[in-house]
Amino acid sequence: MRHRRSLVYLSEILAMMLISCSPAYVLRAGWEEARILADRRDIQEVVEDPATPAEVRQKLSLVREVRVFAERRLGLDAGGSFRSFTATDRDTLVMVVSAAPEFELRWKTWWFPIVGRLPYKGFFNHDAARREAERLAAQGYDTNVRPSAAFSTLGWFPDPVLTPALRGDELSIAETVIHEITHTTYFPRGQAQFNESFANFVGHRGAIEFFCEARADPEQCGEAEDRWHDARVFARFFGAIREPLGRLYASRLPEADMRRMKREIIENAVASYDAQVAADLRSGRYGKLDARGIDNAWLLSRLLYYERLDDFETLYARYGSVKRAVEVLIDSPETNPWEALDRLLAGSAVRTSVDAPTAPGQ
Repeated sequence: MRHRRSLVYLSEILAMMLISCSPAYVLRAGWEEARILADRRDIQEVVEDPATPAEVRQKLSLVREVRVFAERRLGLDAGGSFRSFTATDRDTLVMVVSAAPEFELRWKTWWFPIVGRLPYKGFFNHDAARREAERLAAQGYDTNVRPSAAFSTLGWFPDPVLTPALRGDELSIAETVIHEITHTTYFPRGQAQFNESFANFVGHRGAIEFFCEARADPEQCGEAEDRWHDARVFARFFGAIREPLGRLYASRLPEADMRRMKREIIENAVASYDAQVAADLRSGRYGKLDARGIDNAWLLSRLLYYERLDDFETLYARYGSVKRAVEVLIDSPETNPWEALDRLLAGSAVRTSVDAPTAPGQ
């Protein structure tokens, strides 16, 4: 009955989406989601199954532990998510396509019911993602295709844990579970950059609280802190590319000149990363960068998750816990979450960095 009810909800939402979205795209997404829901098993059942590999059993037990921690200690609302597990035979769950004009730091967006406009489009089929990127590139867009091991239906369906999400280490799993539950808890419509960056902050800081306090594991605690440090360092690097590119695009120089200078800015930024930024990284999570693969779509796809991380850290420092930081943002009267963050930070005695520039498209 539980599975049948989920599929009924799915059919109702798909019917609504078909009014405004590509039927083929929506039907494929609906088919994949239906398969995921139909094949799920309760985590407790999988953990107790003698046929379950020891590593899977251990990681699913961690998912269950982190889920409880997220609700009880972080004040998040997991709904029906991460109570079940669906085994898949693929390393990557979804390929995410994003695009931006060649000479603008502006996302191309797609409109979806419920969530509003999003600056990315997910594909369960790798070839379909590649074809979409090629179609956009032919229209003059910079394009970026990246893998994702997890996604959230924002509480509309009881999202299970999927095999790709278990391929990471314990820290990555904890960060992912908390990140996705953050989406279920708070997801302002049409605010993709805030939603992803906020969930990135809660995922990292929540994992720190889990390993440092709940588990009191000094090694994992230190590694979680190093990863959050590196995420913020990386976020500042993205800003260092965005600012000169923004000035260049505003100059309205001939396209040939802008194209040449765009490459120079990116190459100089990568050289600076190698010479200066990389030395400040601690976790080994971020490798070398290749200037040939960096363009507007690449940059904006990263800024989606790394916008104003230092300001979120300031919010955490001011209120003393992830739970309070989440509460004050959710309870803010402002309809724009960035404005809510600005108000909460106004007059703060603790600052971790100069405010980041206004988000593109805000």
